[in-house]
Amino acid sequence: MSDRSATAYSALREAIMENALKPGTKLPEEDLGVHFGVSRTLIRSALARLSAEGLVDVGKTKSATVAQPSPDDAREAFEVRRALEREVVRLVAQRWTPELDETLTTHIDAEREASEAGDHKRSVRLGAEFHILLAETTGNSLLRRYVFEVVGRTTLILAVYGVAHPQDESLAEHVELVAALRRGDAAAAEALVDAHIGSVQSRALPAEEEPTDLAGVLRRFTH
Repeated sequence: MSDRSATAYSALREAIMENALKPGTKLPEEDLGVHFGVSRTLIRSALARLSAEGLVDVGKTKSATVAQPSPDDAREAFEVRRALEREVVRLVAQRWTPELDETLTTHIDAEREASEAGDHKRSVRLGAEFHILLAETTGNSLLRRYVFEVVGRTTLILAVYGVAHPQDESLAEHVELVAALRRGDAAAAEALVDAHIGSVQSRALPAEEEPTDLAGVLRRFTH
């Protein structure tokens, strides 16, 4: 990907992550090309990368749009994220350094600043980036890539299904997780990150509704 295409990609991804570009928003190649001062070919490259990450839907006969994941897509994404992040913190606990402590603490300070300022969109984005930062420190490039993608997907899912709420709870969970990593307690860190992602999921996804149609109701009583 060229530098100019990468710039368009990064700007679009950040806008989607902050819910500034909402699910279903059209992303015309021509308009984006004019805005970023690049060709439609380069815009197409940026959109293809976002599509591969599940953030954009690209059709053959229509403009690309910000993706609108289904409830099933959402549940699958969170299942994968929980599995990946347990492995991330296990590895990070083994490779803990004072430098990493400082990096994560500085990031949490930025999260706290955004939360206290009432900047919800920035707070959500920084909260997501905390998990990507953790994955980067594992030294496993493939794991980092998968976490980067699934965190993007679940952040978009929050925009679709979630309800805006203060980030104090997530912030406190990040602080607790770093404390466990600082102690080198991998088991506690795995349990904490699993519970944390579970909390994020419960805030993001609506509870499954009981069926109200005749067939759906009777299906429960058919053996």
